[in-house]
Amino acid sequence: MPKTFYTILAIVFCSFTYGQNTFNLKGKVIDEVTKLPIESATVYLSSAKDSTVIDYTITDKFGKFDFKLKKIDKPVYLKVSFVTYDEYKIPLENVTADKDFGTLALKVAINNLDEVIIKKETPPIRIKKDTLEFNASSFKVRPDANVETLLKQLPGVEIDADGKITVNGKEVNQILVNGKPFFDKDGKIALQNLPSDIINKVQVSDTKTKKEEQTGAAASANTASINLTIDENKNKGFFGKFMGGRGSDKRYESSTLVNYFKNKRKISVLASSNNINATGFSMDEVFDNMGGGRNRSVWIGDNGSFGINGRSFGGNKGITQSNLVGLNYSDEWFKDAETSLSYFYSGANSKNTNRTSLTNFLPSGNFTTNSNSNTNEDRYVHNVTSLFEFKIDSLTTISLEPNFTKSNNKNRNVASQSSFDAANALLNESSSNNFYENNNDSFNNTLSFTKSFKRKGKSLSFVFDNENSNTKEDEIVRSTTVFYQGTDPDDVRNQTNNSKNISSNYRAEVEFYQPITDSLQVKLGVEYKIDKNRDRRNSFDFDAANETYSIANDELSNVFNSLERTITPNTGIAYNSKKMNFNLNVGTTLINFDNDSEYLNVKTSLEKEFVLPYINTYASYRFSKSKNLWINYNYSYTLPTARQILPVEDLANPLNTIIGNPNLDLNQNHGIYFSYRDFDYATRSGYGVYTGGNFYDNQIVSSTTFDANRKRTTSYENVSGTYNSWFGLYWNKSIKKDAHKYRFELRANNNFGLSKGFTDGELFSAKTFTFNPRVNFTYEYGELLTINPSYTYSYNKTDFSNYVIESASNFTHRLNLQVTSFWPKNWTFGNDFGYTYNSNIASGFKKDFYLWNTSLSYSFYQKKLMAKVKVYDMLNQNQNATRNITATSIRDEENVVLRRYVMFSLTYKLEKFSGKEKKSGGMMWF
Repeated sequence: MPKTFYTILAIVFCSFTYGQNTFNLKGKVIDEVTKLPIESATVYLSSAKDSTVIDYTITDKFGKFDFKLKKIDKPVYLKVSFVTYDEYKIPLENVTADKDFGTLALKVAINNLDEVIIKKETPPIRIKKDTLEFNASSFKVRPDANVETLLKQLPGVEIDADGKITVNGKEVNQILVNGKPFFDKDGKIALQNLPSDIINKVQVSDTKTKKEEQTGAAASANTASINLTIDENKNKGFFGKFMGGRGSDKRYESSTLVNYFKNKRKISVLASSNNINATGFSMDEVFDNMGGGRNRSVWIGDNGSFGINGRSFGGNKGITQSNLVGLNYSDEWFKDAETSLSYFYSGANSKNTNRTSLTNFLPSGNFTTNSNSNTNEDRYVHNVTSLFEFKIDSLTTISLEPNFTKSNNKNRNVASQSSFDAANALLNESSSNNFYENNNDSFNNTLSFTKSFKRKGKSLSFVFDNENSNTKEDEIVRSTTVFYQGTDPDDVRNQTNNSKNISSNYRAEVEFYQPITDSLQVKLGVEYKIDKNRDRRNSFDFDAANETYSIANDELSNVFNSLERTITPNTGIAYNSKKMNFNLNVGTTLINFDNDSEYLNVKTSLEKEFVLPYINTYASYRFSKSKNLWINYNYSYTLPTARQILPVEDLANPLNTIIGNPNLDLNQNHGIYFSYRDFDYATRSGYGVYTGGNFYDNQIVSSTTFDANRKRTTSYENVSGTYNSWFGLYWNKSIKKDAHKYRFELRANNNFGLSKGFTDGELFSAKTFTFNPRVNFTYEYGELLTINPSYTYSYNKTDFSNYVIESASNFTHRLNLQVTSFWPKNWTFGNDFGYTYNSNIASGFKKDFYLWNTSLSYSFYQKKLMAKVKVYDMLNQNQNATRNITATSIRDEENVVLRRYVMFSLTYKLEKFSGKEKKSGGMMWF
């Protein structure tokens, strides 16, 4: 960590040194009549040639502004704008020296009703309090562009090859439409599907919690939020897309997204069905929903599942056929009562064939387990999320966020495996044909009350959270395990396991903030939590005489209960100024932890009490609007589970018996995070560094012993001195010259870790190091051509102690080239070509493969219709072979993947606002 620290210091120092090669433009803005200073006026530099914004700032309370700029060798305008005043404009031939503009006096705008009124230019950028606001109409995009295309034109906004958005170097984690989520707070559905020409303003601010929004407190998060406001003329009407496709190999896709806006009422419906491992509604203009083809509307896992706003949909590993229906509704039912409701239904079927080679590390010698399995999984999920917010008065707000989930999961698994020692002697082998069904009903809710007072910074808040779930699991196990070494008898099972887990978690928190000065506050608070969990399993063997599962198996039946009661009184201070935010909370956590179990008619009880410190602090410093330093520290803990702490045998796995440790302590760790970022508007370049880690005073780890058959017995122990840490940096630069735009991007992520555990009674340790640099380049020629090559290198190395093996390493190369052409008119031709190479992987697993996807589309009928043909995996080489190195094993795995198919699709787009239907090529109406 010292090397990392000095590296950060060197980079920060260099940034300040580099910053000396700048020029200063400064001045003061006043009212022409009153001579009083104008605070928060927008002052910006724009190119004289194409009005591109080069940099901007706002005036302080004395009306003063100050630019720090690098050399500009082209004509520009210095413009000053403020509501109700005429714009002030000064032409400059270049910026090659410091300049003081002195006092600039703004005239109050006068509109005479009996004269022709000339509408003045709206400034492209305004800053209102802590919100940066872009005027969407000031930035040019093609008529059929989506919101993501618009964001790419905004100064300081960067969207990388993975779809991650940053503003002034700060990552965006929330995107809203008219202040409300558009299906998901991540906002990727809105970016891909909302047309840019309905957007009026793009507002950027620091991401706040609900409590921070309601009390006006400074944001505690180191992330940004984007709010898209709909133009008033477009806020009445509906628009949508409908797509259907049919392909070879019985592949198909279909999707619908329809939106209806009427002032504050918004109703959106989406639906999809496909069997190509896709979300179904990204509507990317090049590859639509094609799995592996630039689909960034939501995150998509390698297992064919996907997620929206933290909710998981889709299937498991393999090939998934999925169906999805979603409904989003928001409205203001009456004054100061806002409502938002979302419903999702997801149904999926996933089929997979898996092959795994697992090398297990032992002090006495390694052994290998080879396995094969076939799974068929069916799953459905109903999910309802909602938000009700009531403003009692201008200072008092109550919000309620109830969420409901109901899910069912059925899984059929047919598997076999064999284990061999280093001399290739057979240790054990097993076969199974199991069926599993899981039903879950859950409800969680957050009730919050906030009361602000007339004195700025004084507030009272109350938050109550609850999370209740009921999970039932039914399993039919048919397995045979044969042991070839020692005297262990073979294990043959034909039984059912019926499990039920009931979890109830409640949390209440009260906080009171009292200002000492305008910038300094003190806080008093208390938090109380109750976490209750009951886990029961009943096992029955098959009765051949009656052909029923009716013989109770007491050795596999058990009941575990745990109850955690926690109270944390705490106090803190908060300092918030224009440049700096600092927050410190300290207190004491008192924990009462009760556990009991019932097994073989024996009851076991264990009670523990803990007294722990509570510390949470963060600080940020803004050197300028785009240069920011952030650091935070917190002390945290997690308790062991009842199964880990109670000395009761669990024989559910024929190859692994688990016994708890009553002397087990809890996990205790220190979390640290640091980041520094800078973005320069004049050169369109930015960089950032970040580092952090979790350092454990105490950590729960497995303690495993093996017999001659390599059958495990697992318990748990505590170790100290372990950690996982990371260090990363990024740099990007954009150059625009006439119709040519170049973007360069470099990222590097590094991870360092030390883990420990016990194998056959000996303490082992594993030091891990990963290095992941990535280079990305994008070239755009106007709106006609985009070329995007990228290269990623991943290196992993682990050094071991007390094993036969001393170290293991692996690296991968990933090369990708994306080319998209929008010429000739109405045609789009896209190609996505990738090559992956895996250096070390077990014999029989292919090391490298190519993946080439291509798409050709044509828009017609005034661009309302689009016909498309796509080919996935044109070379028919796609595969999924991976290597994972852990502290105790090396796992090589291969799963079935989609292979080559051709898809033909047709998309229809409809937009109607205020009863008029939009035509292509501009604002034409009928």
